[in-house]
Amino acid sequence: MNMENLPMKATYKNVVALLLLTFISTVAWAQDSAATSTTTSSSQVTTETTSFVEPWVWVVGAAVLIIIIVLLTRGSGGRSAGTTDKVTYTKQVTREDDL
Repeated sequence: MNMENLPMKATYKNVVALLLLTFISTVAWAQDSAATSTTTSSSQVTTETTSFVEPWVWVVGAAVLIIIIVLLTRGSGGRSAGTTDKVTYTKQVTREDDL
C-alpha cells in the first residue's frame, strides 16, 4: 500500500461522510418545516400523505445506502490497483576463513 495515498483516501472518505450527513440533515429539516407550516381551517380539511409509505422510496434509499457503503469500504482502488513493487536485496559476505 502506498503511504502517499493514505491521506488522500482519508480525505475522500471524510468528504463523502460530510456530504451524506448534510443531505440527511437537510431532508430532516425539510420534513420538519413542511409539517409545521401547513395550516388548516375549520371549513377546509386537507389530507397529507407522506412519501415514506411508498415502497419505491425504500428501494431507492436502500440502493443509495448500499452504493455509499460499497464506495466507503472498497479495497485499494484508483490507479495503483494491481501494481506491485518488488525489491530484491542481495548481500555477499566474505570471511577471513574463506580467503
